[in-house]
Amino acid sequence: MDTVIQKKLAKRLRELRKEVGMTQEQLAELSGVDYKHVQLLEGKKPPAAKLDTLEKLAKAFKIKLSKLLDF
Repeated sequence: MDTVIQKKLAKRLRELRKEVGMTQEQLAELSGVDYKHVQLLEGKKPPAAKLDTLEKLAKAFKIKLSKLLDF
């Protein structure tokens, strides 16, 4: 995944999480994604995210994957 896309995803995750009033810990618990990984995905140098991780995050937000990636 391109670093520009990774940074856009990081921003999108933060925005969505804050919109619904969710902490990183809550997102991790609801999605089944490790808390530290959620932190990394929202960080300044986010790693590439796997498709299954993105699907889990979208499910936690109760949105379609396409909506999660709408940035």
